[in-house]
Amino acid sequence: MKNETGADPEMAFDVAVVGAGPAGLAAAVHAGDCGLAVVLIDAGQQPGGQFWRHRDEEVHGASGTPAEGAGDEGGAEEGAGHHDWKTFTELRSRLYAHETSGRVRYLRGTQLWLLDTPAPDGTRVLQLSPVLEVPADGTPAAEAAPGSVRAGRLVLCPGGYDRQLPVPGWELPGVMAAGGVQALLKGSMVVPGGTGVVGGTGPFLLPVAAGLARAGVKVAAVCEANSPTGWLRNLRGAVRAPEKVPEGVEYAAVLARHRIPYRTRTAVTEIHGTDRVEAVTLSKLTPDGAVVAGSGRRVPCDFVALGWGFTPSLELVLAAGAATALDVDGSLVAVVDDRLNSSVPGVSVAGEATGIGGAAMAVVEGELAALSAAAARGGESPDLPGRIARLQRERARLRAFAVAMHRANPVPARWTGWLTPDTIVCRCEEASYGDLCNAHAELGADDARSLKSYARPGMGWCQGRVCGFATTSIAADLAGRGPTAEDLQAMSKRTLAAPVSLGRLAALTDSGMELPHGAAGESP
Repeated sequence: MKNETGADPEMAFDVAVVGAGPAGLAAAVHAGDCGLAVVLIDAGQQPGGQFWRHRDEEVHGASGTPAEGAGDEGGAEEGAGHHDWKTFTELRSRLYAHETSGRVRYLRGTQLWLLDTPAPDGTRVLQLSPVLEVPADGTPAAEAAPGSVRAGRLVLCPGGYDRQLPVPGWELPGVMAAGGVQALLKGSMVVPGGTGVVGGTGPFLLPVAAGLARAGVKVAAVCEANSPTGWLRNLRGAVRAPEKVPEGVEYAAVLARHRIPYRTRTAVTEIHGTDRVEAVTLSKLTPDGAVVAGSGRRVPCDFVALGWGFTPSLELVLAAGAATALDVDGSLVAVVDDRLNSSVPGVSVAGEATGIGGAAMAVVEGELAALSAAAARGGESPDLPGRIARLQRERARLRAFAVAMHRANPVPARWTGWLTPDTIVCRCEEASYGDLCNAHAELGADDARSLKSYARPGMGWCQGRVCGFATTSIAADLAGRGPTAEDLQAMSKRTLAAPVSLGRLAALTDSGMELPHGAAGESP
């Protein structure tokens, strides 16, 4: 029987952790260590998120629990291509121990799609559903009964995803996100065929190219839009994380061994082909990102991996009503204090949603959020203040490195100069750069929200997750100003945080709860 909050009494927890990537995994484990009743909600069937991504069949049985004979340390094959694998296996082992003891309830293959208004006692009901899966024949998989849990505190660890910039021809088959390529390598042991080009900006290009090379794929070039001298201008932050140096040396050695050219101040400015990728144009860039006239060079290839850093996934942060701001890399991030509390009481945010900083920083933030939650509830450990202070210092160190990284590898300021009127910006709605320019010139659209209304970028299936950053940047450029947090919020707010069936919406209204304003009429 359900109580007045809409949640089963036995499904009430001290803390709900959303996301089982590096931050969420650490948060759930340490909250459990502190004696809190924890529910861990994750769309995946196993912990680790996108960073510690691995094949299901090697570690888990069909139920997602540890398969018989799977060692906690993980085999060499299981951890191949991963960094900090020992950290993951230790956290995973502790998570499963908490799950066995009943201290942590781990909900696999589950998504949080709606946050209810807090009750007078501060608890919230979280509306859950199984991840929607559509088989090859197009028939949606059967769903379990409607579900919800109640929690006194939320720790949101939604992670991030590849940030993409449109380029002429990027809608061709064979154009992939750099993170997508790495996911294929790690999760499915699948590699794109033929010759590839890796382009964009930031250190993430190196492991992608190295992974392809190790798998036997020919990489024609790695194109970095910025110059390595950018690190010298941010040396104080760069030297705060000396443990990153061996990783860079390792990747550089792989590129050298496979004779992969590493071209700086160079970008993929056009992708050529009829039915698939056949070649790219590589152009030299000025320091502000403008194409150097006459520098374009056509390079044959079969696929392209593009990566312009990462952007936080903020659907749940915005749904909770938490404050956001522009980060140093131009991304919209959650505003948190030194204990990772958001502007909303009882809601903490950890990991990439507070600013893209990598897995090591996410693990630190996950633990810090858990200990802060325990301290707020009078947790068991008497040394919490000292542990929290240590984690805050470690977070500051890693954050300094992340800031240096972002400043050394910014999105080129004049990247919109690479576009042509026919360049597709929103692939879902096939909205072109020309469509956006016309909406600005003829209809007066001078911000992202207006462009979205008049030209429909961000109105399709992905709801702006792919084109949102680009549309915001284009709107600001057309208006002769820089992007604002309000611009990005307009492309990031979604009434429902995840796709959900109409049947589940109907079940919610049948229970007497009101749908959020606009839910019935929002684009898919």
